[in-house]
Amino acid sequence: MQKELKILYIDDEVNNLIGFKASFRYRYVIHTASSTSEAREILVANPDIRVIFCDQRMPEELGVDFLSRIRKDFPRPIRILLTAYADMETVVDAVNKGNIFRFVRKPWLEEEIISSIEEADKFYVANSMLDIKNEELQKAYDELDKFAYSVSHDLRDPLTGVLSAVRIALGFDKIERIHELLELMEGSLMKLDAYIDSLRDYYLLRRGELLLSNIDFHMLFENIRQFYKMYTRNNNVAFEINVYQIETFKSDKAVLELILHNLLSNAFKYQQKSYENPMVSLSVTVVNGNATIKVSDTGIGISSDDIDDIFKLFFRGSDQAKGMGFGLYNVQSALQKLQGSIDVKSQLGTGTTFTLVIPSK
Repeated sequence: MQKELKILYIDDEVNNLIGFKASFRYRYVIHTASSTSEAREILVANPDIRVIFCDQRMPEELGVDFLSRIRKDFPRPIRILLTAYADMETVVDAVNKGNIFRFVRKPWLEEEIISSIEEADKFYVANSMLDIKNEELQKAYDELDKFAYSVSHDLRDPLTGVLSAVRIALGFDKIERIHELLELMEGSLMKLDAYIDSLRDYYLLRRGELLLSNIDFHMLFENIRQFYKMYTRNNNVAFEINVYQIETFKSDKAVLELILHNLLSNAFKYQQKSYENPMVSLSVTVVNGNATIKVSDTGIGISSDDIDDIFKLFFRGSDQAKGMGFGLYNVQSALQKLQGSIDVKSQLGTGTTFTLVIPSK
């Protein structure tokens, strides 16, 4: 048994406290309390206590009542009742009220205490693992609920738009009017296509291992420049790129591109419409085995109230360009896969800067 295993022993008889600590201090970390109020303070200060021994005949309250009372605030420690009066009524009351794991008669035997601790510790570990799994399962259910809502809403919205346009177009004779509706349909289908791309990215980050290769940021960023060339030209947005790389950098190119395109698409979409010289900046510095990437823009910025929520699934902070709420969530998931980090600095009406640090693999 590990010395780090923490035990709390509660008894109003000082000699019993001294004897318990003397017998087991070399095996475990022993905390003792002569009252239930003192015991509660110890539990607050030591949340990693695993086993609680409590005497039934305490002056302030019965041990079974104390163990029952603390269940709500301290559900994980395994509770063991010490009693010299182990009649059937006490046993039934303890099981019903205090959820007692085990009884130990007083005066106790050292072997029985050690056996109780070993069994209680196994039960503690099993319960703790179950609690963690339940928390993970609840989180997965919550995410699934949001995901199901998003799929039903965001897939139906563009399809409904196309269907409505088709029905209206069937009643038109003039080709010009039909062209107008075709443009509306094109916008809805592009929205649907972007959503499907986001779904693909979402699942790409949850399956498969990293595919590592040498990353040439000069080439990677030049490809990105060409990708956004038409957009920057049509919308008069300056796109500045700077690369400083003097050493080899290994990573997954597809995951890096996913991160960059999500950040850059937001930087272009959320530009201030009235700004005279809109600009997006992309830079990287590769030194000491790390790539520090910055994406800056002169966009609408992010409210301080929203800054802590922007990486949550389905979060949308602005209606200027209606996204699906996948982008920054996918960025964070991708960075976790690459063991990278991200920092955000933003001000409403001024712009946003994302700073990423990604280690070479």
